Amino acid sequence: MPLTSHPARRHLLAVAAALLSLATVPLAGAQTTEIKPAKRAEGSWPSKPIRIIVAFPPGGLTDAYARLYAEHLTAKFGVPAVVENRPGAGAVIAIDAVAKAPPDGYTLLMTTSGTVWQNRVLYTKLPYNLDKDLVPVAFFPSGPLVLGVPEKLGIRSYRELVAHAKTNPSNMGSYAPGAYPQMVADQMNRNDGTQLQTINYKGESPMWVDLAGGQLTAAIGSFQSFNTVASRGVKAIGVTGSYRSPKLPDVPTLVEQGVAGRLVQLEGGLPLMAPAGTPEAVLQALSQVVVEGANTARAAQIRESFAIPNKPKNLADTRADWARDVPVWIKLAVDLGIKLD
Repeated sequence: MPLTSHPARRHLLAVAAALLSLATVPLAGAQTTEIKPAKRAEGSWPSKPIRIIVAFPPGGLTDAYARLYAEHLTAKFGVPAVVENRPGAGAVIAIDAVAKAPPDGYTLLMTTSGTVWQNRVLYTKLPYNLDKDLVPVAFFPSGPLVLGVPEKLGIRSYRELVAHAKTNPSNMGSYAPGAYPQMVADQMNRNDGTQLQTINYKGESPMWVDLAGGQLTAAIGSFQSFNTVASRGVKAIGVTGSYRSPKLPDVPTLVEQGVAGRLVQLEGGLPLMAPAGTPEAVLQALSQVVVEGANTARAAQIRESFAIPNKPKNLADTRADWARDVPVWIKLAVDLGIKLD
């Protein structure tokens, strides 16, 4: 959705730059030497640059974590790790590139959970098989997501949003087709009798800019991205998940506000993935860097900025959570009946 004014474009660039700086500007006393270099045999993996393909543009949590992880990989193994942003087509472009890459540990994917969980049922046909072509390496929690509205609408709660949407043309901003905000909007339409239209964006930054500009009725996304426009007349009226955001302790969860169903209770996140068939030893090594990196000062700063209380888990725990949670998300998408093609 195009921005409507040059000031908005300038603000979007400022937002993206601010978010990107979280992953590119070192903190005092937080050096990559916090990651202990690995000893590896000559000719063993890795022996060439590692690519991390990000399904979203620069700015936002997915990109921030990918860039931090790239630094940790370089510090650990002594080879360049580079981030390639390939947004578009609801993350299909980025996922397809990784799904078709050799399973050798040199091409990885960072994306949002919805693009590799729900998309297998949201799209009738994809150029890859999400059940067979990719495997998880680690999972970065995203923390509670913020439901925000323009302050000028006078909406103070989820129920007031529903009431407004029943009597006014309304829409919901989503950072990707089929992502969590679109699922929430569809659930509202089914359960509460609203007719919210979903407006899909390539990432969070332009979505929040349009909400601040009054082109959207509501939007859902990370705390940090919400916070870049909070001073421009955007109000938080709820958060997703089972606990309140550490940064917004006075904003009740949607569960506390009486919203029914599993959807608003669940916490998505950012999967790090590799092509299926990647050797187990390589997957273990890649995952171990995530675990070690989670204890660095830089990683703590990102979690603080985005109001994320939890650290990513190791490979075994990631697989266990994946086996437990993915079927729930898929069933929710099936029950909602959303189709994106």
